[in-house]
Amino acid sequence: MYLATGQKRIAYGEAIAQAFAVHTYGAAVQTILATMAYDRYLAVCEPLRYHALMTPARLLFSWVLAWVVALLCIGVLFALNVGTPLCGTVIKHVYCSNRSILYLACEPTPINNIYGLIMSWSLSTGCFLVIAFSYIKILHACVKNSNDGTMRRKAFQTCASHLVIYLIYQIGSTIIILSQRFTSASPNLKKFFSILIVIIPPAVNPVIYGLVTKELRTSLLKLFKTKVQSRTLFSTS
Repeated sequence: MYLATGQKRIAYGEAIAQAFAVHTYGAAVQTILATMAYDRYLAVCEPLRYHALMTPARLLFSWVLAWVVALLCIGVLFALNVGTPLCGTVIKHVYCSNRSILYLACEPTPINNIYGLIMSWSLSTGCFLVIAFSYIKILHACVKNSNDGTMRRKAFQTCASHLVIYLIYQIGSTIIILSQRFTSASPNLKKFFSILIVIIPPAVNPVIYGLVTKELRTSLLKLFKTKVQSRTLFSTS
C-alpha cells in the first residue's frame, strides 16, 4: 500500500483483502505451474495423442481445478482468523499477510499456525510431486530418443523457462516461511524475498514464455523490422 500510494494506513478489511490476494497468488502460482508441467509432459511424451488427451474440456477443468484448490486452501486459512481479537496496529512488513496480521493478535493462535504450516507443506509437496513426475518423464523421453536433437532442443526450450520460474518462487517462499518463524531473521531479508516472489515471476513471465516461442518471436521481429523500415522511409522522404 505504501509503495503504491504513499499511504501508511490501511483499514482492517482492506488489509485482509490484500493478504487474501497475496496468499491466493502464492497458492495459485504452485497449482498453475503443476498444471503446466503435466501439460508439457503430455506434449513432449505423447505428441501424437496430445490433442486427444488434453481436450478443451480437460484443459478448462485443469485450469478451474488449479484455482479452486488455491482459493479453497486460502479461504480456510482466513476463515480461521474470523473472531481473532487484535491488540496491535503496526504491521512490520512490506504488505499485509496472514502471518503479519496474526502477529497483532491479543492471544496465541495455534490452530492458525498449525493449519498454515500443514497447508503450505501439503500444497508445496503435492505440486512438487506433479512437477517432478512430469519432468522425470520428459527427461526419460529425451534420453530414450537421444538421437533426436530436435526433440531435445524442443523439450529444453519448453521446460527450462518453467523450471526457472518455479525455482525462483520456491526458494523465495521457503525463505519467507522460515524467516517468519524465527524472530532473529533479518527484516531486510524478509522484505527482499517478499518483493521478489511477488514482482519477479510476473515481470519475467512474458519474456521467458514469449521469447522462447518461435512463432511469437518471429512475429515480434517482423513487427520491429516493419516499424524501423517505416520510420526510415518517413525520415528520408
